[in-house]
Amino acid sequence: MSGDEHEDAVDRVAADWHRERPDLDMGPLAVVGRIALVAETLIAPSGERAVEQHGINKGDFDVLATLRRRGAPYSVIPSVLSAELLMSRAGMTKRLDRLEGAGLVRRTLDAEDRRSFRVTLTEEGLAVVDAALTDLVECLGDLVADLDEDERHHLDNALRKLLRSRER
Repeated sequence: MSGDEHEDAVDRVAADWHRERPDLDMGPLAVVGRIALVAETLIAPSGERAVEQHGINKGDFDVLATLRRRGAPYSVIPSVLSAELLMSRAGMTKRLDRLEGAGLVRRTLDAEDRRSFRVTLTEEGLAVVDAALTDLVECLGDLVADLDEDERHHLDNALRKLLRSRER
């Protein structure tokens, strides 16, 4: 596809590899390369900017959003947060310390198991995560704005299929 006005960096890399290794199908390299590049250069930085304007980082947002999407009373034990976010318990404790210090969550003894405690969103934490989520969704909407509804639907289905193939 050399010289095409629609050529991108991934096309150039795939073309170089095709020239050097014509025995290999470089189609998968192009698809996965584009997914990685979009995630790395568009989605991650945009998402980080969207949540950071609310005084939190992506890790903080992940904790607050996990509590928020559980529904009222927005409360869970730390081991559930660790498992859902694939974090060590020590890492989660550090993150919860920071969020509690900022007044976004509170920890209280668990009434059902006095050896444990519950993490709950505060009113301020609820306001911050809702505002950050609103900005994140708007930001991500802007990223896919050039795709029409049919293109978004097909891309979503294709990516879902890829993820399901890994779950098996």
